[in-house]
Amino acid sequence: MGHSHALSGAAVWLAVAPALVALPGAVGHVELATLTGPILTPPELVAGAVVCAGAAMLPDLDHPSATIAQTFGPATYLLSKGVNFVSGGHRHATHSLLFSIVMGVGAHLLGDRYAVGRDILVVLMIGLALRAVGLGVPGKTLTSAVVNVGMTAALFLTFMVLGVTYSWLGIAIGIGCLVHVIGDCLTERGCPVLWPIKGRWLLPYDIGIKTGRAFEKQFLGPALSIVVIALLCLRLMPA
Repeated sequence: MGHSHALSGAAVWLAVAPALVALPGAVGHVELATLTGPILTPPELVAGAVVCAGAAMLPDLDHPSATIAQTFGPATYLLSKGVNFVSGGHRHATHSLLFSIVMGVGAHLLGDRYAVGRDILVVLMIGLALRAVGLGVPGKTLTSAVVNVGMTAALFLTFMVLGVTYSWLGIAIGIGCLVHVIGDCLTERGCPVLWPIKGRWLLPYDIGIKTGRAFEKQFLGPALSIVVIALLCLRLMPA
């Protein structure tokens, strides 16, 4: 479900982000030629968690009934319908390693060359993250979209005021998409990880979780929430 994907994306980002500063020019304020640099600022760490949470929803853009398709009302619904047609339906092309790589590399190139395109992408990721965790009006798609737009704009402007930079954008989006794919591999339907090669991966083999059942709602969701809060406190705690 949407909240499980978003929370797992945020949790993985908070777990691995500090190690990413060792990658040349990957995150933080470092030159491309250096191998080390300062850690992400607290606002950047939080922004990365939000973006990664939103990116963890992107593979479900192939599902017109999914949370992601309802985020910004008719705009995201029509986009979802188009992606569903092009990708071959739900859990096909977008639920693969190739999609995760393409989205990560594409986001990096976009953010590196076009500031406006980068900002639009960040806004979309924030909106997806907020919608996934249930911020909206139950049963009111259009009203929820309006609420989401307002909250997304407020959070984006807050990041701007706090001086957040987005050199890490491509990595966050690639990780988010990959986390979604791995998560769906844990369900009974699995994913075509090596698309366009046929065959679905199921982890662990033949023990798939049923999506939306009691285990996910009553255990997995709350557990992921606790993990995200714990990691956030750990990362933001003064050394």
